[in-house]
Amino acid sequence: QVQLVESGGGLVQAGGSLRLSCAASGRTFSRYAMGWFRRAPGKEREFVAAISSGGSTYYTDSVKGRFTVSRDNAKNTVYLQMNSLKPEGTAVYYCAADTFLIHTRVVVPAEYDYWGQGTQVTVSS
Repeated sequence: QVQLVESGGGLVQAGGSLRLSCAASGRTFSRYAMGWFRRAPGKEREFVAAISSGGSTYYTDSVKGRFTVSRDNAKNTVYLQMNSLKPEGTAVYYCAADTFLIHTRVVVPAEYDYWGQGTQVTVSS
């Protein structure tokens, strides 16, 4: 069992930055692929970024060049650095852990085994 706790959300003006953190319990964090998803009001949950256990990274097209996903296995933590935020980035952001990443399905929420409770990010225009 893995517990995930996100932090770092908040209110930011368009063009600003935030860094989200996701702290994981357990001793096998380094083996998991970690993903970030978001759900905007009235919309479906969507993939944002992911990082494999080996450090490979994946991004949805709309955040490439602005967001960076990273991990610190010593701290059991994954990060999402978000720069040049846009109002359409307003959403609840969730981190998720995948015990066995299939690269072609990294964007599929059902592939992930554990989820955090989410952290709200609000980007004002």
